[in-house]
Amino acid sequence: MSVSLSVLPGLAGIDLCLHLVRLDHGAAVASTAARHCVVAPWREGGQAQFIEHPVPQDTGRSTSATRQWALDRLAEPVTLEDLARHAHMSVRTFTRRFRGEVGSSPQKWLAQRRLAHARLLLESTDLSVARIATACGFGDPVALRKHFHTYLGLSPLAYRRAHNAPDPTTARQGCFSP
Repeated sequence: MSVSLSVLPGLAGIDLCLHLVRLDHGAAVASTAARHCVVAPWREGGQAQFIEHPVPQDTGRSTSATRQWALDRLAEPVTLEDLARHAHMSVRTFTRRFRGEVGSSPQKWLAQRRLAHARLLLESTDLSVARIATACGFGDPVALRKHFHTYLGLSPLAYRRAHNAPDPTTARQGCFSP
């Protein structure tokens, strides 16, 4: 695959803008801006795009309260039966309605929400991968790594390196010093 040379200055400009936003406002703001532009917030080449998949808007449907209930319990083990029980439905009815509202199975949606929370913690904290795995309901680092590899194509530490802001004092020195 070839890249037009006229595209490269635009990419360099976007990278520079994101770098300056990261230095002035932090990694979380730069990551949000990058996602809105559908670019990686910190490019090292060859990585997947990281696009947010927000929680569907509450349309008055019957699973919205249960989705929020599950989001409030990401660190806890939540089963399909727990979700259906909270919604006062059978597992089959809950699964059908949930899929109709959200577009995916409850288990896949919950795993994606946990993964999104793990990504946020990797971007904004210095917590260990083991502590993040526990805080997000994956239980152990192996399960977290498996989900990262399956959905994002890289490890949690590689994600942290790509999306965590470098030290502003060393970044400025390295970027503009003679």
